[in-house]
Amino acid sequence: MFEYFYNEIIRKTVIGFGTLFNGIQIQRKDSSNNVFSIVEVPIAYGPTQKFLARLEQSPDLNKPVQITLPRLSFEMVGLNYDPTRKVNPIQTFVSSTNSDSTDMRVTYMPVPYNVSFELSIMTKSNDDMLQIVEQILPYFQPSYTISIDLVELIGEKRDIPITLDNIVMDDSYEGDFSTRRALIYTLRFTAKTYIFGPTSSSASKDIVKKVSIGYAAGHPSSAPTRDVTYRVEPQATKSYTDNVVTTLSEDIKLETTIFEVADASSIPKDSYITIDTETFYVKSKSSNKLTVRRGEYGTPISLHVSGSSISAITSSDNAYVEVGDNFGFDDGFI
Repeated sequence: MFEYFYNEIIRKTVIGFGTLFNGIQIQRKDSSNNVFSIVEVPIAYGPTQKFLARLEQSPDLNKPVQITLPRLSFEMVGLNYDPTRKVNPIQTFVSSTNSDSTDMRVTYMPVPYNVSFELSIMTKSNDDMLQIVEQILPYFQPSYTISIDLVELIGEKRDIPITLDNIVMDDSYEGDFSTRRALIYTLRFTAKTYIFGPTSSSASKDIVKKVSIGYAAGHPSSAPTRDVTYRVEPQATKSYTDNVVTTLSEDIKLETTIFEVADASSIPKDSYITIDTETFYVKSKSSNKLTVRRGEYGTPISLHVSGSSISAITSSDNAYVEVGDNFGFDDGFI
């Protein structure tokens, strides 16, 4: 369907969830309240029915080669989109994969998804069950946050909250005297993770950082042709860094080309500024009065009120030029 990529995000989320319940122990005590046995509860990925079937088919749990209780099992049971955490789908961010920032990576904002898990606790006594449950519940109030390196290529680590939704208890006594008792607690969890798409290198054609065009110009003659080279550097058309330098001191009408600002010291001549969604070119300035050319880069000329923020477009904004902007050149020139 699209280009191949695999960030292993869902896999890492499943592993992170299962790791939470490693090391749970139960203690067995004698009549004098002395601990004579400590059992570490094993955990495995798989449906509860698989373990129950083995219990029924191998009821003698004293054999060392058979399954023993207590035991934990977990599995992923759902994957749902979460619209409450939605962000702008075309927004991107840039990160470096090394210390000297020579390899920049660009990726779109992730898609929020909720991963549902079920954790099953199986024991043969109620005291064992309560020991295990009490080692889990205090950490979920109602959520517990783990940190996962979702995309190693760009070093994108995020805190993933895991919420305890509900607990279902099943204590069945049906059957004859020889039938084993099945004591099962099922805990339902939701992990709020993020699914990232593919990452693009700044050196690839997905984002243009520098364009060069060379061709021979001139008519056929005995004189040698002249090589002409054009070089294009990316130029930000708006303030991506929201670098507010001053504010308007008066209202601006549609025909206004000279207006006053609160402080023009940070606005040099022959520079670009933005007010609301309109970009201006500063032709000259006198004290705090600016003479401008309006509607630069095709931005709509509009009304602006006194007190509006004025942002300067600097070279720092060039690093945030949006992915796919080829500045008017098609793929044949890249």
